[in-house]
Amino acid sequence: MKSLFNDIVIPKLMEFVNTKAMQSLKNGLLYSMPMMMIGAIFLLITNFPFKPFTDALSSAGITPILNQATDCTFAIIALIAAIGIGYTYVKNEGYNGLPAGIIALCAYLIMQPSSVLGQDGGNVGAILKAWTGGQGMIAAIVSGLLVGWIYTIFMKKNITIKMPAGVPEGVANAFIALIPGTVIVLGATVIYGVFKLALGVTPIEWIYKVLQLPLMGLTDSFGGVVAMGFVIPFFWFFGIHGSTIIGDGIMGPMLLANSAANQAILDSGLELTLANGGHIVTKQFLDQFMTVTGSGITIGLVLYMAFLARSKQLKEIGKLGIAPSFFNVNEPVLFGTPIVLNPLLAVPFMIMPILSGVIEYFAIYTGLCPMYGGVIVPWTCPPIISGFLVGGWRTALLQTLILVLSFFIYLPFIRVTDKRYVTQEAEAE
Repeated sequence: MKSLFNDIVIPKLMEFVNTKAMQSLKNGLLYSMPMMMIGAIFLLITNFPFKPFTDALSSAGITPILNQATDCTFAIIALIAAIGIGYTYVKNEGYNGLPAGIIALCAYLIMQPSSVLGQDGGNVGAILKAWTGGQGMIAAIVSGLLVGWIYTIFMKKNITIKMPAGVPEGVANAFIALIPGTVIVLGATVIYGVFKLALGVTPIEWIYKVLQLPLMGLTDSFGGVVAMGFVIPFFWFFGIHGSTIIGDGIMGPMLLANSAANQAILDSGLELTLANGGHIVTKQFLDQFMTVTGSGITIGLVLYMAFLARSKQLKEIGKLGIAPSFFNVNEPVLFGTPIVLNPLLAVPFMIMPILSGVIEYFAIYTGLCPMYGGVIVPWTCPPIISGFLVGGWRTALLQTLILVLSFFIYLPFIRVTDKRYVTQEAEAE
């Protein structure tokens, strides 16, 4: 089984992870993360869990000003994603990626509704923020990848306008992008026309209904929680960075879209509930309850090693790993203990995130803990603090209980490992 996995499954998996599309998707989406976190700061201020404070902001007229910052950062993550993915794809191919990013943005905007009904009954041109945030994420991914791919083909085949030597670089780059840009924009316009005339909807609306909603529903389910809880540590068992592949790559866009959709419900004035279309499984759900203190939620293991282990090796690893663990970094523990390729410690390593995810899922489902809005903290934010910032005191309390639970889940397994290491150390001496 190990040979089959190492010789066949892992190479195929890494081949998929290293494809141009996956690399562009993973790295291109990172461009939207800073704006999401900056927007989340303003969102946290306007939704701070202390009513007298938020009432004071509202009465002073400050809330709409802060909302403007949120709307122009968090609410345009799909726009940034389209640019970032198109840019990254072409840059990875060795060409100037910025023109491709701009073209991807234009193609993305062509795909969405471009007007709203004005007060006088006429149409008013607009870029609708309903489609520039989470709802437009899949369309942004499609636009970025397709534009990057097509633009690269033009570059490789030299189907460009080349300016003579001596022409300023900026001018030359503008003309290089002219032919591929014209073809891509024309193609996007034709696609828009076909959807509008044949189906009566824009392409982005069709993508959202046919592709994104089912994917968001699949992610936002009990089965999705169990799958994420198992697969991320399963990859780590073989030394593959499961959080990057699953949390940032395959599931990342949908988790971000779920967070943005929840914030849209709050922005509409509705209560964030299941009945109003709220999503349980979001980016915060993964970061604060399934990978908190690192993949496998290893803080309980680290605390035992640092303070209770008899083995010198485990005690030293625990001391080295305790500080990084509070910032959700546990690679020293994964490779130093080790947990990687260690069948005994793999058991609690895979059980703990599943258990944590299931507990949090039902806590939100039953109303014990609130759903998450748009407040997203950096993944390095320490536990308990992160729980309070994204969900208030009830989420912080549940997060604390999960961290305590991790100690008892790992305890019987690390005790066996500790005894074995003590024996080995005694024999070595």
